[in-house]
Amino acid sequence: MTNVKSLFVTKAPVVSAGVAYVVGVTTKNSKPALASTIIETASIANLDLALVGAKSTLEHTARVPGANGSVFLLIGIGDEEIDAEALRRLAGAATRALPDFKDITLGLPVSNAGEALAVLEGALIGNYEFISFKGSKKQPRLLSTVTVASAFKPTDSAVKESLVIADAIRSIRDLGNTPPNDMYPQTLATAFQKVAKGSGVTIEVWDEKRLIAENMAGILAVGKGSSRPPRLIKIEYKPRSAKKQLALVGKGITFDTGGLTLKPGTGMIGMKYDMTGAATIGQAVLAIAALALPIHVTGYLCVAENMVSGTAQRPTDVIRYRNGKTVEVTNTDAEGRLVLADGLILASEQKPDLIVDVATLTGGARIALGVRYTGLMGNDFGVETLKKAAEASGELVWHMPLPAELRTLLNSETADLINSKLGDPTGSMLVGGHFLKEFVASKSPKDKTQIAWAHLDIAGPANNEVAPYGYLSKGATGVMLRTLVETAKALV
Repeated sequence: MTNVKSLFVTKAPVVSAGVAYVVGVTTKNSKPALASTIIETASIANLDLALVGAKSTLEHTARVPGANGSVFLLIGIGDEEIDAEALRRLAGAATRALPDFKDITLGLPVSNAGEALAVLEGALIGNYEFISFKGSKKQPRLLSTVTVASAFKPTDSAVKESLVIADAIRSIRDLGNTPPNDMYPQTLATAFQKVAKGSGVTIEVWDEKRLIAENMAGILAVGKGSSRPPRLIKIEYKPRSAKKQLALVGKGITFDTGGLTLKPGTGMIGMKYDMTGAATIGQAVLAIAALALPIHVTGYLCVAENMVSGTAQRPTDVIRYRNGKTVEVTNTDAEGRLVLADGLILASEQKPDLIVDVATLTGGARIALGVRYTGLMGNDFGVETLKKAAEASGELVWHMPLPAELRTLLNSETADLINSKLGDPTGSMLVGGHFLKEFVASKSPKDKTQIAWAHLDIAGPANNEVAPYGYLSKGATGVMLRTLVETAKALV
């Protein structure tokens, strides 16, 4: 768990030296004004807020001295009604702006216990900086205590959930931000083996021999060009009280050169983040276990390094999968779907109540939806379940269709299907979804209805390439972790 102490107070705290107090700024009579708060603000009540640089502009910050050697951070909260996710982002922005304080008290305007909890979550998630490779001069953030001051106090179980979620998101960021010379298939497996100890989950790591024995054809094909062999990591949480079953599948390409369909140099920058789908799935299973949710969850992390060598797969190679389907590889840079197919086949064999896969799958997702929305595809139950879970968590998804006419773009003269229509960008995100759908089985030989399934394309929001905002620093974000936990809660 995080080493930052978390407190809730429902009475105005005594303003103390060395503590940063966060209060909101809104607009009244066309001028910036302090928003409602239970924090004692008498020492700054007569300030001309405009003169000290405070604004109501969302996330704009200004520091002013307070009583007894304290400091106030004045943060713009906008002039519209704010919800839990807005508060989460404001708290994260405030925490990011105060890296030199050990103690921060947040007095943002909240209207219920859930919003007070969102403030804590935002502060903890925002308190992140990846400095492992910065050298000895870079000092870590000082934060040791976060206090949320409001009239509402969440339950202990709700606070525990927020702490678990924050820890999981920071762990995803650490894995995603680690450079690829340190983060490759076996080291990712080792990282999960280490954190799995004592967590209540079981973990299996399938090496090359096991992958061959299990006919994990896609993972083997993508990984055979690298000197660092591929892995499948299976993480399972199976409480005795479980009545429902959730299967999670994650793309774990620890670095993506594009293979023989080589990316340009600029296209390789950021490809260390191509494993964040797998990192998210692994941490989701661990978080669900930490929360002791009564649901059987199995995560399949499909991990390989897509490299160029004399042993790399070639365009027009044909892969024969465990379920008998064959794929002609027309584009070695559409490798994520090839490894996910193995995971979807394994997940389908379980006959779970729902399969969810998470992947930085297509550049088309970034073109269509930008960098803050996750593309959501799947069949009816899967899509509706994930939409509701994302709404409950405050994360952004957009339901995209799987038009029947686009399926023809995957037709092959040699095999059952091709993996990509190279050179044709038509609906590329949707074509990727169609490919994955081919590997989700029916419920049974008698019931031809497809197992409930949802696909999350996180190619846009998985990595924040721009300036920090809200609770996000630059780099890996941990997007969709909260949604996956909400999904598990919804199925119980």
